[in-house]
Amino acid sequence: MPKPEEARYTKTHEWIHLGAEASVGISDHAQHEMGDVVFVELPKVGQKLEKEKPCAVVESVKSAFDIYSPVSGEVTAINDAVTGEPALLNQSPLDNGWLFKMKPSNPAEGETLMNWAAYQDFVKQAAH
Repeated sequence: MPKPEEARYTKTHEWIHLGAEASVGISDHAQHEMGDVVFVELPKVGQKLEKEKPCAVVESVKSAFDIYSPVSGEVTAINDAVTGEPALLNQSPLDNGWLFKMKPSNPAEGETLMNWAAYQDFVKQAAH
């Protein structure tokens, strides 16, 4: 799985590790803000996703949160482990807690996302 520096980030705190098959999850910052995750609803394999449109739901003890697709494309795999053990999102959001994999339909969309340094600055500014 990606190191934080190898992923791209959205303003809604999703990460994507770009490639022919891209992995998608939520950032460590997001899981801290959500609190203890108790339920995860993932998209279906074969589902077509649109950039910045809701595609999954994560519920925590605090609230339910929509997860947005970082790029457009088709879901190629889902992480059944997180539906069976939602706490994986809290324990390992960048490794075992990935949500789904997808085949991007327009890889250039990923280039518009924030790199690690820009995302860190974004999170710091949002905190003020």
